[in-house]
Amino acid sequence: MYLRAAPGIIRDSIINYLTAAENASLAEIREAISAQLGNTVAASSIRSYLNLNTPDIFERTARGQYRLRSPRNGAVKPASVKEHLIGRARLIEANCFDWLRTCEPRSVHAVVTDPPYGLLEYSPIEQTKLRNGRGGVWRIPPSYDGHQRAPLPRFTVLDEGDRQLLHDFFFEFGHLILRATVPGANILVASNPLLVHVVTGATCSAGLELRGQIIRLVMTMRGGDRPKNAHTEFSEVSVLPRSMFEPWVVLRHPLDGRVQDNLRRWNTGGFRRPSPTRPFGDVIHSQPTRKVERKIAPHPSLKPQAFLRAIVRASLPLGQGVILDPFAGSGSTLAAANAMGYQSIGIEKDPEYVKMAKGAIAKLGALGIQEIDPVLA
Repeated sequence: MYLRAAPGIIRDSIINYLTAAENASLAEIREAISAQLGNTVAASSIRSYLNLNTPDIFERTARGQYRLRSPRNGAVKPASVKEHLIGRARLIEANCFDWLRTCEPRSVHAVVTDPPYGLLEYSPIEQTKLRNGRGGVWRIPPSYDGHQRAPLPRFTVLDEGDRQLLHDFFFEFGHLILRATVPGANILVASNPLLVHVVTGATCSAGLELRGQIIRLVMTMRGGDRPKNAHTEFSEVSVLPRSMFEPWVVLRHPLDGRVQDNLRRWNTGGFRRPSPTRPFGDVIHSQPTRKVERKIAPHPSLKPQAFLRAIVRASLPLGQGVILDPFAGSGSTLAAANAMGYQSIGIEKDPEYVKMAKGAIAKLGALGIQEIDPVLA
């Protein structure tokens, strides 16, 4: 039986142990943390946390050996923050959790983001494998009809420890977003059917209100496969249903009074309607990201501008305020905000993605309706 710990307790225990031990193996860290917490901690929780935060907090001294990057007191010297202004968007190269801890409280009016669900997938090691075409924990489908399929993270291989780490991650995310946003702010978080319950539970535990889901109707490459190495024997069996939608969790910073009070004071508290006669709906028909967009921003999780512009526009009910994407990636949310005439802030810690975003935001934002979705034209 693995430990179901309170969010953050495993993280704090690892840092406290390495502050004293200075250098230790994964097995030693796990043994010490399990003894400290009085139960067995899944090795995957420790391994994933170490990988996710190397080299930001930890450094690998040998195979399976880690130590804190900081001095014995555990304090990591913050790196200088680099900012880039692109239209009405501010692109900031930083760890978003660090930025959220120090930004001006109640300065953000909406959040639209697609977080790094696999956590491990977006660690420096796995990103290097992906960029070198080796895949690692990413599934790289073969080309089809002359088109190269986009890589997908393997959500189905997460074990109990990985899910606990994911819960800790989103609990801290929710807590920090609560600090940064104004009352009534909408928080829209991309998810998937296998993990949406983890995200919802963790962010609501942190103090955000659940307001439902937005369903992006789109055919994905997830599911529908026959049993591996037995596809002929079980030719009429699909292991998982073929996924035909992508859920986005809809959260809200609790209101300050009534909705009308919130709208008057904070310009938040609802969704902007597509027209005076039509409410904003929770089902949006979408297409896979178009080739013209992928050419501009070849990010593995790039969302289409047609969909992003719809939800970005709706997220500010009066069309006023600042939209934040704490996991900016290639900057597609910021591009959508620019196209809508909104101010936005994007945080991204991977220098390669920052470089990509610097070149992509203006180009994606300048795409016309015909280019992003001919059906809407």
